[in-house]
Amino acid sequence: MASKKKHSLSIDIGISDSNRKKIADGLSNLLADSYTLYLMTHNFHWNVTGPQFNTLHNMFMTQYTEQWAALDVIAERIRALGYPSPGTYSEFIKRASIKEVDGVPKATDMVRHLVKAQEATARTARKLFPLVDGANDQPTADVLTQRIDIHEKTAWMLRSLLEE
Repeated sequence: MASKKKHSLSIDIGISDSNRKKIADGLSNLLADSYTLYLMTHNFHWNVTGPQFNTLHNMFMTQYTEQWAALDVIAERIRALGYPSPGTYSEFIKRASIKEVDGVPKATDMVRHLVKAQEATARTARKLFPLVDGANDQPTADVLTQRIDIHEKTAWMLRSLLEE
């Protein structure tokens, strides 16, 4: 019986192996921030109370639903570059720039935490952009542009809730 040998094809998409690895690593950090933001938003959706309950409960649901879909886009781009996507809490904790929030904050503090987390996720995406641009990686640039736009817009909308 012939032994089955795992055969993998090399990836030749016009991006060097070194740049593909660096981009996948940066996208893994973005995935970690995005997942942490998703979980924070979903937690706050479940636990928000107070006079703005209905508004915030529904707003958070819209936000975490969008974030959930984005996780797949980011993870699949990592896979298209030839690398495994991180997918465990321990890996996300190591990579994320966003820290978990202990307990159940008041509604206004939830909004403040989410503004900071949205901005942090935008920064993580933006930090990767020069490498992606230099590597001529338009699909990743497209993902980053879309994510930055969403996170900056969401941060603005959340900040608007804090204005008197």
